[in-house]
Amino acid sequence: MTDQPTLRDGELVLRPWELDDSTATRTLHDPEIARWFDFPHTPPPEDEHLAWIEGTHAEWAERRKATFVVDWRGEPAGTVDVRVQEPGVGVLSWAVYAPFRGHGIAWRAVRLLVEWAFEALELERVEAHVNPDNRASVRTALRAGLRREGRLRGNAVLAGVRQDTLVLGRRRDDPHPDTREGFTSMLDSTLPTKRAIAQGVLRSTTGGLLLCELVYKREWDLPGGVVDQHESPAACVVREVREELDLEVRAGELLAVNWLPPLQGWADATVFVFDLGTVEPDAAARAHLQAREIRAVHWTGPDDWATRVAPYNARLLRRLHQHRGGTLYLEDGTPTG
Repeated sequence: MTDQPTLRDGELVLRPWELDDSTATRTLHDPEIARWFDFPHTPPPEDEHLAWIEGTHAEWAERRKATFVVDWRGEPAGTVDVRVQEPGVGVLSWAVYAPFRGHGIAWRAVRLLVEWAFEALELERVEAHVNPDNRASVRTALRAGLRREGRLRGNAVLAGVRQDTLVLGRRRDDPHPDTREGFTSMLDSTLPTKRAIAQGVLRSTTGGLLLCELVYKREWDLPGGVVDQHESPAACVVREVREELDLEVRAGELLAVNWLPPLQGWADATVFVFDLGTVEPDAAARAHLQAREIRAVHWTGPDDWATRVAPYNARLLRRLHQHRGGTLYLEDGTPTG
């Protein structure tokens, strides 16, 4: 059996746990560690801490888990480990003792462990499961090169309360976190994603404005839909009108940008409203409607909007009806200035 190695990065050293480490590390457990690991008390009893150290040796011998003391400038500063969950996948965990926090030790230790695990354990992927309220550990995972991948709702219990878990991961073939590609990929995984919607104003030569009577909600709405990933809003509205109405249009002038606050269970969204031009009234009769979404289409005027569309859209349509030239910026259908 190969002995567990010692890993080095300057003054940072990852080495196997020894029974002699118990005295120096047991009393360094504090309420912060107890909170996130759900320990019943701190510091742990001496016999429990010794048994845990002995357990790390057994886990290494069985190749189930590699647990290291984090030494910083010759002092034990914390612990990191990787547990082989299934072939090719390792789950990371770590803790830094209170006197050593705030010095970047955690992310350096985790990154060193990850690089070793990819090579020595031949892992294809590592991941960390972190409580979203544990912001320090989320930052540690990101700086170590992991990307935020998702949120598991209510999958864990902490202090008797059901909690969510963030999943962060890194693959062997991901760009290294020190490269531009690696850094931007990590950052991109953390940035907020806002729903973008593209809609269009299609008018008839007789002055009507086209609204869709939808299958899934009571209010009528402008034609359009949710912008797909890597799709522009202008391309989206053209595609949606083609798919849902079987009409070919061109996205012209951007008439309005309307930010919508959360509504009826939907998160907030930004709506881009384009001018789709003017057509003959029989265009509505020629439309072939996508039956699962569109029940009917109607030419409408200002007298219809108060009773047929949602309040924020009534406000939007009234502004567009009165506006002449330029792009409006609205929030919930109302100008900000």
